[in-house]
Amino acid sequence: MEIRVLRYFLSVVREESITKAAEVLHITQPTLSRQLAQMEEEIGVRLFDRGTRKIRLTNEGLLLRRRAEEILQLVDKTEKELVEQEEQVEGKISIGCGEVASVQMLPDLIRNFHQKYPLVTFDLFTATADLVKEQMDKGLLDLGLLLEPIEMGKYEFIRLDMKERWVVLMPPDDPLAGKKYVKADELAGLPLILPRRMQVQSELASWFGGYYKNLNILFTSNLSTNGAVMVSRGLAYSLVIEGAVPFWDSSKIVCRPLYPELMATCVLAWKREQPFSLAATKFIEYAKCFLSMSEP
Repeated sequence: MEIRVLRYFLSVVREESITKAAEVLHITQPTLSRQLAQMEEEIGVRLFDRGTRKIRLTNEGLLLRRRAEEILQLVDKTEKELVEQEEQVEGKISIGCGEVASVQMLPDLIRNFHQKYPLVTFDLFTATADLVKEQMDKGLLDLGLLLEPIEMGKYEFIRLDMKERWVVLMPPDDPLAGKKYVKADELAGLPLILPRRMQVQSELASWFGGYYKNLNILFTSNLSTNGAVMVSRGLAYSLVIEGAVPFWDSSKIVCRPLYPELMATCVLAWKREQPFSLAATKFIEYAKCFLSMSEP
């Protein structure tokens, strides 16, 4: 028996007429009659004594009426509780991320989720992928927006479509600023700031090729913003993901892409088999749906 047909049955009982019940239910009388006949055939009993003026219930019909009212009352109560639970989702969701272009997907994701669950707030933690992973492993962060390459064996993740471009930072009056792009041999011998992450340094080592062993590495830096301060004071050139650069003051810092072009991707990740709050669980489910719909 379907819940829908039980509702049809009770409507006929209340109206004592299939014709009147069909009008209330906004369906045709033949459709309603067919649904009721199929239900009687399915359960193998006669539910109605169909008189000339109005419909009366058999003993079996009286029993079904009582049980149907109990069933539908429970269904309605359950649906209401589920809706109320959705409305009462609250808490704080913590997200770790680096200074990457893929952060630009977060505002729409968070805005749409917050409209559905207005009691949920967010904590945004900015750090390298290695530190974000460490915080996720400790249960201090729910999700991480991580720049690849990174070991993902313990995590579930969504790989994002946005590409992350590697660039070199310099003051706007620097000779390299007059170029469209910068090649490895042009950086050989210059004071450089490289990312602190060893896996990322390996990617850059592959790009530099034979020039890498002779690089003049003055600094390593975990985030590009502090490295940019050193660049602005003429101490070194910094190799970074372009992510946050468009939001900086171009009168103090400019960037030029590497050539051959060096690109990377990011993943939105969360720890596998980690116990999450209801808010975080809902957010992960929503992110899966939201990002799948955002794919081209």
